Amino acid sequence: MAEKPSVLFVCVHNAGRSQMAAGWLSHLAGDRIEVRSAGSAPADRVNPAAVEAMREVGVDISAETPKILTVDAVKESDVCITMGCGDTCPVFPGKRYLDWTLEDPAGQGVEAVRPIRDEIRKLVEGLIEELAPEKTA
Repeated sequence: MAEKPSVLFVCVHNAGRSQMAAGWLSHLAGDRIEVRSAGSAPADRVNPAAVEAMREVGVDISAETPKILTVDAVKESDVCITMGCGDTCPVFPGKRYLDWTLEDPAGQGVEAVRPIRDEIRKLVEGLIEELAPEKTA
């Protein structure tokens, strides 16, 4: 793995789960991990309930836009984390793939998105500890 590991979060619309995961990883890991997100069928905009849920915890994802999943994005990432996108993610030898089973926030209000947001945070914290733990003196 590279000196600075890179992670790609993938879900179908790149509008909810993957955007919240990317927001958490950027917020919690800072510049220790390179963060990407994409979707197999990107939406027009990030889910407003996801934006609001993240804003409540001090993470601003309002400027993000859903992006199409590309082969290059997968090739350039050390870890590819899928979230309900099935077999649409290209697989390359030597890459690490994880599948996080999370409820889809599409069409749900902020009350329903909060527990998904909190579950994603726990998963991201574990990922950070594994990929780029804080160095202690």
